[in-house]
Amino acid sequence: MDSPVKIPFKSFIKIDKKATTPIYLQVVFEFIKAIQMGWLPEGTKLPGTRILSEILDLNRNTLIKSFNDLESQGFIEIRPNKGTFVLSTFVKSKPVISNQNTGKKLKEIRFKKSTLLESPIETSNLPLQFNEGFPDSRIIHSDVLAKIYLSQLKREKHRKQDTLNPIIHAEFKRTIANYLNLTRGINKEASNLLTTNSHELALFVLIKALIESGNRVAIIHPGYYLSNMVFADAGAEILPIPLDEEGLDLNYLLRVLEQSPIRIFYLNSNYHFPTTKILSAKRKIELLELSRKYDFIILEDDYDYDFHFDSHAVLPLAAMAASERVIYVGSISRTLPPGFGFGFIASTPELIKELSKHQKLIEPNSDLLKESVLIEWINEGEIHRSDKKNRKIYKDRRDYFIQLLNLNFKNKIEFEIPTCGLGIWIEWKVKFNLVKFKKECAKQGLFIPSHLLFQDRYRTATRLGFGNFNKEEMDKVFSILKKSLANLTA
Repeated sequence: MDSPVKIPFKSFIKIDKKATTPIYLQVVFEFIKAIQMGWLPEGTKLPGTRILSEILDLNRNTLIKSFNDLESQGFIEIRPNKGTFVLSTFVKSKPVISNQNTGKKLKEIRFKKSTLLESPIETSNLPLQFNEGFPDSRIIHSDVLAKIYLSQLKREKHRKQDTLNPIIHAEFKRTIANYLNLTRGINKEASNLLTTNSHELALFVLIKALIESGNRVAIIHPGYYLSNMVFADAGAEILPIPLDEEGLDLNYLLRVLEQSPIRIFYLNSNYHFPTTKILSAKRKIELLELSRKYDFIILEDDYDYDFHFDSHAVLPLAAMAASERVIYVGSISRTLPPGFGFGFIASTPELIKELSKHQKLIEPNSDLLKESVLIEWINEGEIHRSDKKNRKIYKDRRDYFIQLLNLNFKNKIEFEIPTCGLGIWIEWKVKFNLVKFKKECAKQGLFIPSHLLFQDRYRTATRLGFGNFNKEEMDKVFSILKKSLANLTA
């Protein structure tokens, strides 16, 4: 074995004295790496700290601290009057400094790849950006939540979380159950609810528990890209059902049901994505009757309930009397600052109990502080006050957006004024290439994500969100839209 002094320590122990990581920790990490890579094999005697501190140009006390840490972790052993020795048995094979030196290609890590879960969401740095219908983060009323949060944070210092966590979580579920009953007519107990940190996680847990490979799932087409991805990844066969004026082509669905059973019918009953079509009361009753007759589950995803403008909100399917076959998924997140939103599932206590098993693998503990803040926020009525303020702002933005649509594209488009949500479905009467249209807009500083473009031989359509633009920004947006369309159709 080489003399410890002859080992080229400076070639593999690299210390950056300007880095924020303490030097003694850098030494620890570098020695661990050297041991694991085989550069310092088991049994190697290291130089004394005085000699090594001179070699590495380090303070001796720093090195002593590093060696004590390495010994406590079991990488080295300091034997009085004998020296310091490497103990690690990580590397038994011949040491390899790098694959460049050996000429051998290192084996890649093998893993299962999913093409189905490739995200369609694009990002851009352009100053103006359309989205599918998200709210404007600039007008979220976070001041009241911040005060409640600080107050709860002070109380948290005096709490024992492992004792209070189940108590607070149970109170949180009771609060949400009461809120859903008051605002959506869903008469459920806390035992009927599962709450998660996001709408997406609620949907993922639910599909994981309900779907087996080969199950048939009916969806209204075109549909919500995220749910389609999760269904397909779970191995489901997706059956697209066309839209009609009442939100669902019932005759087409009947033909599908007569051919073979389906496991789930997935829909957005109050605000279909992407078309914003609302399922009529007649269709809701007919769908509930079919679910009993043909024994399938209705998975109602009410992702955007909070934004309704012109009248009382349309109650979801889950609020109807004969809704025992309905599983309701939703969220309260779009009116909240990042980190405060949450998703929920309303169903039978038996299913909720089973779903909680899957959830605990991903979210083993509820967020006590967040739930305490939201309990107070809801019980004090702040949620209703902020919703009322936001509703007025977004209604004004919707009306101005429609005004600009009519002003700039009156004879070139067809659309229905949405009674809820922050997006508008536009079908173009003129024929042009939407991908080229997207590129023309980008040249002038306006980004339109590809997943908002819907084009086939039957239709040219776009779903455009208006909630994140103020009136001045809308003026700029429509100037670009008009000019880009003119460039393509001239």
